[in-house]
Amino acid sequence: MNPDFDKTDGLVPAIIQDAITQQVLMLGYMNAEALEKTKADGLVTFYSRSKNRLWTKGETSGNYLKVQEIKMDCDNDTLLITAVPQGPVCHTGTQTCFGAVSLKGFLYKLEQTIADRAAADSPDSYTNALLKRGINKVAQKVGEEAVELVIEAKDNNNVLFKDEAADLLFHFLILLRAKDIKLEEIEAVLASRAK
Repeated sequence: MNPDFDKTDGLVPAIIQDAITQQVLMLGYMNAEALEKTKADGLVTFYSRSKNRLWTKGETSGNYLKVQEIKMDCDNDTLLITAVPQGPVCHTGTQTCFGAVSLKGFLYKLEQTIADRAAADSPDSYTNALLKRGINKVAQKVGEEAVELVIEAKDNNNVLFKDEAADLLFHFLILLRAKDIKLEEIEAVLASRAK
């Protein structure tokens, strides 16, 4: 990786993307020193144009960006950094500097939460308890939620229908976890069917 810092007066744009949801979180600028510090520490560090110094995102808020991967564009003048945010990214307190998190982004966050609950092995976690009951119980729960959704679909109460749809989607994600299959694998199957 050899960014062309001379091309852009010593700074290159660095697009920060959530490693899990793929949502664009923010844009900052890096000089060579900021990029090296980012690589060395594993935390996104920018060159602050207003402060005229290096600035590690989260140094005051604690909302660090943990680096997963750094890529460069084809012109060697823009960086794409995938990171795991440790809290809200924007100074306004929102998850991104570009508005609300997309539904796709939320589903990937939920998938990660389910994985975290399974790994934590907490007896107080509904998700963990259901997973411990085995694949048959998880699949049975998905079936129950599907039947409840069908029943609500025949009525005119959209609030109840949406609640049941959310329950089905949540339990479907738990089933994917039980089968050790990622949501993106299901997306790939759907994409392959698109004509």
